[in-house]
Amino acid sequence: MLLQQQGSRVEVARPQVFSGRIEEMSAFVNAARLYIRMKIIEEVAATQVTWMLLYVQGGIAEAWKDNLLDELAKGESEVELVEQLFIEIRNDFGKTSEEEKKIEQLRTIKQGGKTCNEYVQKFKKVARGSGYEGRPLIEKFKRGLNGSIRRKLVEAEELPTTIGEWQERVVRLDKNQRQSRMEERILGKNMICPGENVQPRGRGSYGGREGQIT
Repeated sequence: MLLQQQGSRVEVARPQVFSGRIEEMSAFVNAARLYIRMKIIEEVAATQVTWMLLYVQGGIAEAWKDNLLDELAKGESEVELVEQLFIEIRNDFGKTSEEEKKIEQLRTIKQGGKTCNEYVQKFKKVARGSGYEGRPLIEKFKRGLNGSIRRKLVEAEELPTTIGEWQERVVRLDKNQRQSRMEERILGKNMICPGENVQPRGRGSYGGREGQIT
């Protein structure tokens, strides 16, 4: 459909609705970029971003848009310019092989010898653009945790409900555990009185009655 904005003699086609399918992506981005340049280039960046999101509808793109709008409302998104939004769309919808790679990484990622904070940061990087969200994403996150941390979380009376809450909880729990172990080691060292010389008994040591070698 062609649209002629008041005050402009140039007719520009609106972009087709984008539902997240990779074959729609390039045409959508190009049409949106052209329309913005020809019709609303003088609008503030936030208006341009909001206008573009009006044409992101249906399919996996609907949930993606809802998440982005929520992040924008909370000030948690780094998207400030419409060109940044184009990059996000290309990264999240235009790299099928990359998405498949990330899905495989989510299946195999493990905490191992990493701290919980290190694991959380690695998981966030892998999860971004994988297509996972909500409960399935939480299950992937829990599966990769070390058993001791996971059991303590599951045994808690009130379980986290979002991936952000799970990540925050494990980092705090891990930090507390490490601090507790450090204090126990310090306390154990202080149990030996200063100047006390503890010698192990063994061959050649003196013990028993005076002058008797044991």
